[in-house]
Amino acid sequence: MPDDHTLEEAAEAILFAADEPVSASHIAGIMADVTGHSEPSEDDVDAAIDRLNAAYEEHGRTFVVEAWAGGYRMVTRASFSSFAKAFYVEEQETNLSRSLMETLAVIAYRQPATRPEVDFVRGVNSDYAIRKLLKMDLASVEGRADSVGRPLLYGTTDRFLEQFGLDALDDLPTLREVEDLLDDPAFDDERAKLLQLDREEGISVDMIDAEGIDASDDEDSSG
Repeated sequence: MPDDHTLEEAAEAILFAADEPVSASHIAGIMADVTGHSEPSEDDVDAAIDRLNAAYEEHGRTFVVEAWAGGYRMVTRASFSSFAKAFYVEEQETNLSRSLMETLAVIAYRQPATRPEVDFVRGVNSDYAIRKLLKMDLASVEGRADSVGRPLLYGTTDRFLEQFGLDALDDLPTLREVEDLLDDPAFDDERAKLLQLDREEGISVDMIDAEGIDASDDEDSSG
């Protein structure tokens, strides 16, 4: 295991890879686990972050580490935010990753759907995909299920309809069209999983077909 890296390097690597704010204590713990050295204090981490930001400013970097929701996060400097915003909007409106498309399809055809239901269909954890779809305003929280644990229920939004050129949910493509769109050879297996789930919940297969409930080939949909 590497033991010659500085706390600044460790913090930078962690924050660069993180999707969410990372606390000073978490950074310190990772540093200790990886290097085998004693765990640095949170003050040590804070000082390392200050040194990182000083180096970024000295070299004119376009990003900075900021305190964010109880932790630290690497963000674009305000003076360059217009470039990041333009890229984000372009990506959001023109390109959804396969995992997001799969997750969104399951939610769209199954809604209101819980994360466990989406996970069941996709066979993987959908936490990240669901969070991403919520941030993109393509999915929303519709309430809580009456089942054990009262899991959140997710559905699609008006923005979802706008982005996909739909007037209403009734305009969603057929299962065959979804299969062609996703081009997933495991589509039939995933659809079978959803049908099995529906049977377990007491929903007849005939009703499933009539309502167009689809097991869009998801492999890591939202949670």
